[in-house]
Amino acid sequence: MRFEIIKARHMGLCFGVRDALALAEKEADQGPLTILGELAHNPAINRSLEEKGIQIERDLSQVRTKRVLGTAHGLSDKAIDVARNQGFEIKDGACPLVKHAHSTLRKLVAAGYHPVVIGKRGHVEVRGLTEDFPGAEVALNEEEIGQIAPRERFGVIAQTTQPIGRVRELVAALQRRFPQAEVRFVDTVCQPTKLRQQAAVELAQQASVVIVIGGKNSNNTRELARSCAVHCERVHQIQDAGELEESWFVDGDVVGITAGTSTPDEVITRVEAAILAMQMEGVAFDR
Repeated sequence: MRFEIIKARHMGLCFGVRDALALAEKEADQGPLTILGELAHNPAINRSLEEKGIQIERDLSQVRTKRVLGTAHGLSDKAIDVARNQGFEIKDGACPLVKHAHSTLRKLVAAGYHPVVIGKRGHVEVRGLTEDFPGAEVALNEEEIGQIAPRERFGVIAQTTQPIGRVRELVAALQRRFPQAEVRFVDTVCQPTKLRQQAAVELAQQASVVIVIGGKNSNNTRELARSCAVHCERVHQIQDAGELEESWFVDGDVVGITAGTSTPDEVITRVEAAILAMQMEGVAFDR
């Protein structure tokens, strides 16, 4: 079986995740450490951290170390205060661009705008953005926009990993729903997400099959897969090389590879090597 492999111009770990990983390792060198949730949504990252002796707990009540690190997705001021009031030493590992989204929403609310976040309800980043503002609206589609009550002024930001095209469509839908209201939108979709989305579309337009690498619960990876599927009929999202299937490929394919912002370089390398091995030897996946 012979085919061509092409890779997205922009893919894989963003600087925010790299910085959070570096901070976790630095803090772990100073003593026992627990990360409150998944530092980034990728099982390879979680395994690597646990191998370094770092504990991962989703609930503060399960934490047994004095020192706690928040994830790259960001924590609300309320969550940080709760942890400190319980005697924990907490560090915020939030990506600077997530912190910018927090700051932007805070300023909008202070200026008298009702907060609206374009994003996935319940996602850890969205929870961090909205916990300090109990009345905040969260919407990911026009149906949810339709459930928002009338207000005179809306201040809108976005979960940092949402496709900017979708965000702008929903901002426009909010304005159509309330034509007399003031809708102020501040674009908080991060540049790494925009670059990866654009590169994924360009890749899918050239490929006959696309492999999207990233955690199953990674929002930005799912969005990459959705964007690719608009332009390529065969799109498969995997976490690592062991999930590759021979049946996905045919002779003469142009195989596109892209990866989410929480996907380590070594995982991408393993996937590419497995595909190359299959091309050279038939099927040679490391399962």
